[in-house]
Amino acid sequence: MVAFCCRECAYAAADAAANARTPLPPSVRLVMVPCSGRVAPLHILRALADGADGVMVAGCLEGQCHYREGNFNAIDRVALVQRLLESVGVEPQRVRMFTMSAGEPPRFVAAVREMDRVVGALPPLRRSGGDGADQAAATGAADGETEVPPCR
Repeated sequence: MVAFCCRECAYAAADAAANARTPLPPSVRLVMVPCSGRVAPLHILRALADGADGVMVAGCLEGQCHYREGNFNAIDRVALVQRLLESVGVEPQRVRMFTMSAGEPPRFVAAVREMDRVVGALPPLRRSGGDGADQAAATGAADGETEVPPCR
């Protein structure tokens, strides 16, 4: 699982939790970003494509972003990715947004553990091998052709 953490609040809370020797699930990889609003949908999708079974974006409390509206942008972007995942048949709960202050290490730890529990209960993501062969086999398509799901 990848956790994109804003430097001002979420990463500071993670750092405080680490200083208190609070264990985090070994599956989580923290990525510090200047602001949660800097996490683009492509970053989230790339993390999933590169092997993460879940992505959490953690930012400042609503209305307390050090960059004014960054966390609101992140909330909107996470919702967009969730809708996109759902439209292609992937569980939207693989991507979540959490907010916290720098002084809330227990809240950060609880968010990571909750996300780890939710993602751990889901089947692993199936990823294409790049040439379409495994996707073709999964959909019954021949000669590397992939079946496009119908629009809803």
